Amino acid sequence: MCHALHYSSILLPSRLYISKLSRKKKNVRLEGITIESYAAEGKSITHLEDGKVIFVDNAIPGDVVDAIITKDKKSWAQARTTRLVSPSPDRVEPFCSHFGVCGGCKWQMLPYEQQLKYKQQQVKDQLSRIGNVDLPEMQPILGSSQERYYRNKLEFTFSSTRYRTFEEIKERTEKFEAEPALGFHAPGLFDKVVEVHQCYLQPAPTNELLTVLREYTTQHNLPYYDFKAHTGWLRNVVIRVATTGEVLINLVIHNDDTEQREAILKHMLEHIPGITSLHYTINPKMNDSIHDLDVHCWHGKDHIEERLENFRFKISPKSFFQTNTKQAESLYRVARDFAGLTGNEVLYDLYCGTGSIGIFCSAGAKKVIGIEVVEDAIKDAWQNAALNGLDHCRFYAGDVEKICTDAFFAEHGRPDVIITDPPRAGMTEKLIQQLLKMRAPKVVYVSCNPATQARDLQLLDATYRITRLQPVDMFPHTHHIENVALLELR
Repeated sequence: MCHALHYSSILLPSRLYISKLSRKKKNVRLEGITIESYAAEGKSITHLEDGKVIFVDNAIPGDVVDAIITKDKKSWAQARTTRLVSPSPDRVEPFCSHFGVCGGCKWQMLPYEQQLKYKQQQVKDQLSRIGNVDLPEMQPILGSSQERYYRNKLEFTFSSTRYRTFEEIKERTEKFEAEPALGFHAPGLFDKVVEVHQCYLQPAPTNELLTVLREYTTQHNLPYYDFKAHTGWLRNVVIRVATTGEVLINLVIHNDDTEQREAILKHMLEHIPGITSLHYTINPKMNDSIHDLDVHCWHGKDHIEERLENFRFKISPKSFFQTNTKQAESLYRVARDFAGLTGNEVLYDLYCGTGSIGIFCSAGAKKVIGIEVVEDAIKDAWQNAALNGLDHCRFYAGDVEKICTDAFFAEHGRPDVIITDPPRAGMTEKLIQQLLKMRAPKVVYVSCNPATQARDLQLLDATYRITRLQPVDMFPHTHHIENVALLELR
């Protein structure tokens, strides 16, 4: 499960810490330390004899580990586990052969019930310590009904350089030849990819796709992308699998080669079952982003459809959509419940994306106003409203503070309820000031980062009190956690 790694380092006895020696040094080794409790963001905690707090990666409470200091401050330090000396009684055997290497699903060694316990603790700790505001009793976390095969979107990378583990390097005396790989980027490395043969994150035909592409590209000697030289042909492949059974694939290539492109797309269509929508994108840039590139539909519809309850959503290759569809329903039900809509309210959906939350709550609202800075997302939102026959939903592209003027309120009405679902960085200070001016009776704050949510709640505390809290787990076997807070005017 955990493997010893080799480091050039200073060795310290178990539980002993010499401040003068290590205060400004890295690569200080700690031997036989006992992990005491969980912190947040996948880190656990131990204390040294002088009281110094050590945040340790790749360890769980109850483990006894050897670790190496990676960051050292006066009152705390960060460390990385180098060897599992004695496992916690809570540990279980990870189910994936890529565990500990690909960088995903880092909590597979924890039973899911224990993961939920630590995630609930993380939300409570961060809201109380960072937010420092009065909190109501938190509801028990809503776990995901699916612990495996729950994602509807994955992106795999072609690289000319396969990531090699320390064990591989240690066992070989001669120099390695470069070897291509199809899989996920190795953690912290932009140019090396971990070869993935079976992934438990997404249902079929994802693993079939990997096998078909790997065999075909090997047989035809097709070059994978070299991230240093910026050469090679194959770059990425994105697959979306909807709960409706529809499948969208987008193959990203470095430059157009019509003969090769036609051949590989035809092969994919013939050998990967159930493709509804097959696309390709030409990306000659030095980065993997395709938001500013044209996506070409080669076969089938230019989109697939996803459903949340009875609502239909159009998903195109560049669309944003919650990646755990079933659990998104749970999250949105919480937001809808917190909103307490009676049919008479004007609902503002901030950071609305493609309109999914606003549309999901639309049956209880007199009017839905969605605002989002990404214009393409707003176009999708309008299409999704039309797809569901909703004529009381309106969507606008731009910054909230620029859109929500007195003239806008005169035309559309002031908000009775606001739902805000910002990115991990949380809301901007300008938006918070705008919320304070808007003074909606209720604000439902959906967050994917309790730490930034806690910061924002503190800024809103003078005007709003928190009346309900509900954590929701969208991503089993990871440390990520969502939390929904209901704020009401004081």
